[in-house]
Amino acid sequence: MRGERAKRIAELNDRLRAALGICCGVPGMAVITRGVAALDEIVKVRVLRAVRTFDAFKEDNDPYREHDFGSIEVEGAGKIFWKIDYYSDEDCEMGSPDPTSTDLSYRVLTIMLAEEY
Repeated sequence: MRGERAKRIAELNDRLRAALGICCGVPGMAVITRGVAALDEIVKVRVLRAVRTFDAFKEDNDPYREHDFGSIEVEGAGKIFWKIDYYSDEDCEMGSPDPTSTDLSYRVLTIMLAEEY
């Protein structure tokens, strides 16, 4: 059961991340921090592309197999972290009671410079 739960969460997280939260059938949004927003436009495009296409999930960087965090190096930006949090709705005031459900969860993908973490 735990494996199926993680697999479902990873699937939803991957769909949100690949679409950066736009029309992917998974309620949520993507946000960038001030540090990422301040990057040169071309570098921001590289960052977003790297986050969207990230697939280097391994036991040491994804121990729960939920695909909810990543660390990448992007030329011109350095180390970038991205993470996905689960809320009960788009007000983002309470955590989701069930991140496997698109009816009971709203995801927020945050993309940040590593030093902003």
